[in-house]
Amino acid sequence: MQTSKLITLDEFTIMETRKFPQATGELSSLLRDIGLAGKLVNKQVRRAGLVDILGEYGATNVQGESQMKLDIFANEALINILKYSTDCAGIASEENDEYLAFDDTFSANSKYVVLFDPLDGSSNIDVNASIGTIFSIYRRVSELGKPCTIEDFTQPGNRQMAAGYIIYGSSTMFVYATRLGVNGFTLEPSIGEFCLSHANMKCPETGKYYSLNQGNTCKYSEGMNAYLDYCMENKKEENRPYGLRYIGSMVADMHRTLIKGGIFIYPGDKSNVNGKLRLMYECNPMAFILEAAGGVASWGGGNIMDINPTELHQRTPIFIGSKNMVNKALEFAK
Repeated sequence: MQTSKLITLDEFTIMETRKFPQATGELSSLLRDIGLAGKLVNKQVRRAGLVDILGEYGATNVQGESQMKLDIFANEALINILKYSTDCAGIASEENDEYLAFDDTFSANSKYVVLFDPLDGSSNIDVNASIGTIFSIYRRVSELGKPCTIEDFTQPGNRQMAAGYIIYGSSTMFVYATRLGVNGFTLEPSIGEFCLSHANMKCPETGKYYSLNQGNTCKYSEGMNAYLDYCMENKKEENRPYGLRYIGSMVADMHRTLIKGGIFIYPGDKSNVNGKLRLMYECNPMAFILEAAGGVASWGGGNIMDINPTELHQRTPIFIGSKNMVNKALEFAK
């Protein structure tokens, strides 16, 4: 019986690089390095209940949130691998106060910087729900040969060269987007490689699910609550009422939205006027992925990726997902 050949992440990125004779391979190398860090994190996630890695670390991050032990492990794994890569000039992490410029000669001459949320949804770790790593890659704007600067990390999302996430669930998947499209790779445990499983991913133009914290309705605007009434209205011919699906891990909710269609919303409210999710570590990379797959991402008054960041840990509201559903939600929100 003939079997189809497995295409690994390494093989795929090399094949993509060959489409561009001028490409140096640095971006592909970075993606493979991030994939390696994902394998290390995945190993600890799979063993979390057997070793002393569950629970709180005893410190808080720059956001004022309790850090979990796996948060710290994932953050250090990514930093260490990217630091000793020859293709990364520096990193910024949701867990760190400031960006980190790598000061060796190779790094100073590298063209790219990486921003990441090392472990999104970490409050779900102790209950064994899906969690993930989110990342984005930018071409630096500072002078090559010198350490990278804050300006490299505070570029608008429309300048991203690539973005992606790794979801640690029933299987572990690496999903990344470039301007060529979105592709997903599932970790094959027997060979320890991410293998192409979801080629040329597309987000459906509409869906059956909406995702948000409906427990916060008392804090939402009238327009936002009117949209929720619309979602729950019984209109069978329009696939309503929609089903509510909310995990509380952006990676998990967005992974479902990308594959099945739907909308994910984290609006501004009375407690968080500017929203709660981070522009640079969560919203911009997810917006890049969904738009590359045919979806839409907005902060409520324009495209998320057109925001000019003023700080590393800036927050923003977000409406993201299937094109038709996001556009309808924005009609109410406005």
